[in-house]
Amino acid sequence: MKNFAKPLWYLVCFLMIQVLVPIIINFVWGLVSGNADITPMKLIVATSVTNIIAIALFFGLRWTPFTRAYMQSHPWGVLFWTAVASFGVVIPSMGLQELMPELPNFVEDEFDGILSNRWGYLAIAILAPVAEEAVFRGAILRSLLQHVRPVLAIVLSALLFALIHMNPAQLPHAFLVGLLLGWIYYRTGSIIPTILYHWVNNTVAYVTYNLLPQAQDLRLIDLFGSQSRVLLAVLFSQMILVPALYQLHLRMKR
Repeated sequence: MKNFAKPLWYLVCFLMIQVLVPIIINFVWGLVSGNADITPMKLIVATSVTNIIAIALFFGLRWTPFTRAYMQSHPWGVLFWTAVASFGVVIPSMGLQELMPELPNFVEDEFDGILSNRWGYLAIAILAPVAEEAVFRGAILRSLLQHVRPVLAIVLSALLFALIHMNPAQLPHAFLVGLLLGWIYYRTGSIIPTILYHWVNNTVAYVTYNLLPQAQDLRLIDLFGSQSRVLLAVLFSQMILVPALYQLHLRMKR
């Protein structure tokens, strides 16, 4: 149990921030504005402040070490193929989720409110990737890798990453992405590639939502028109993803 003390402490601290900060902001917002209703802007402010505090805490206390050494190694190939891999995961992930039993989406309305606001991009695509990668890869996974086998460390961190979203509908995608991000971190020893992946993933979600608002309720067959086109889309995505993973395997070095 001693081996898991630090990772659990990091997780508890992040959970406390996620729970307490929105409560405080909601209280202060109500006092100042006299409006206790949950609005998109209030959600964006709460999410942004939560992530900023997490970033400041984990970097400030060195729970997540950060140096310029990785960027000084000029890892441009790794960063390029990391971004490519992020694009290649989108459609296969949607297809996998459609094959699974429908899971409840507890935060659909809140998520829609954030994505529909231009300031939502700051919270979802800029601050969230930095905060979550600092916590789950830079702190939790880094600590687990010091005490348990890499495969177990990556799986545990991915599971915690999925559960922290506290939304069953996001669990499958978050877990699979967590495994991939854990592998990237293990091979590079840096959260820079994982932040990039996370940013691309969340940016795709933001742009897709605003270009195709109805896409949240559409299935792949609705988007592509026929089952054969869906299969072609999945195949094309694999032609992006598999070479990207292979290139990452060749290029990533600790």
